[in-house]
Amino acid sequence: MITFIISVVLLLLGYFVYSKIIEKILGVDPAKATPATTMADGVDYVPMQPWRIFLIQFLNIAGVGPIVGAIMGAQFGTASFLWIVFGSIFAGAVHDFIAGFMSLRHDGSSLPELHGRYLGKGAKQFMRYFTVILMILVGAVFVKTPAQLLINNFTPGWHIWIWPVIIFVYYMLATMLPIDKLIGRIYPIFGILLLLMAVFVMCAFLFRPEVHLTEVWESLANQHPKADTNPIFPMMFVSIACGAISGFHATQSPLMARCMVNEKQARPIFYGAMIAEGIVALIWAAAATYFLARAATPWWAL
Repeated sequence: MITFIISVVLLLLGYFVYSKIIEKILGVDPAKATPATTMADGVDYVPMQPWRIFLIQFLNIAGVGPIVGAIMGAQFGTASFLWIVFGSIFAGAVHDFIAGFMSLRHDGSSLPELHGRYLGKGAKQFMRYFTVILMILVGAVFVKTPAQLLINNFTPGWHIWIWPVIIFVYYMLATMLPIDKLIGRIYPIFGILLLLMAVFVMCAFLFRPEVHLTEVWESLANQHPKADTNPIFPMMFVSIACGAISGFHATQSPLMARCMVNEKQARPIFYGAMIAEGIVALIWAAAATYFLARAATPWWAL
């Protein structure tokens, strides 16, 4: 429990201290005009409230990743706490902040355009193809996982293809409609629900004295049930990719860079959303650690 609390405090310190160092290095200028004000078109470049942009960015980069990945990573033991904390502060959040700020400074350019600006036309074309492949893979996962959850828990009698079709149609509508018409209205609601779900899970083990969370100093050894074939490196880092760092985030940040009206919003939205994702991942990793330890304990010792 102490490890969990320290980990949350470190993540918050990362935001309030380290992110300001990155902000200074990037040269954030509150007086500089943003693409949302100079290129407003009512479709992609639409000024929105900072809290709404934060929740959209949070949901864009979070989703099921920091939940499923953290639960899978928790099988390796409390070493997962260290990766979530230090990965989020020094890797994931910095990556998102820099990628988003670059887009903010270059007219809301997407990831391939940014590569082309600094690395040439060849890099631009390569990133275009790579991004398309990445979007197909990520889209497939983000259709299949929610669809399975909805079918298994809410509509068990439905045909297996109904929810995937509904989700895919929603994807198409979210892509074609102006960002403030669908994404700007629905995503903040889902973002709040995702945060509340994590808070309720955290309260469940913080305020139940019988719940014991393994501390980092008790064991950093590989706790995976199949440790011989699942070493901590690289398997744990792959399992908790979205909860610590993910290149997929850079494809989403330009969407929000086109909606900011002040460069000072970049730190809380880009760096802050990743820290929020790290906290969510940490909560689910802690909860999974408890249940995994309980499952491994003989019934007569409970």
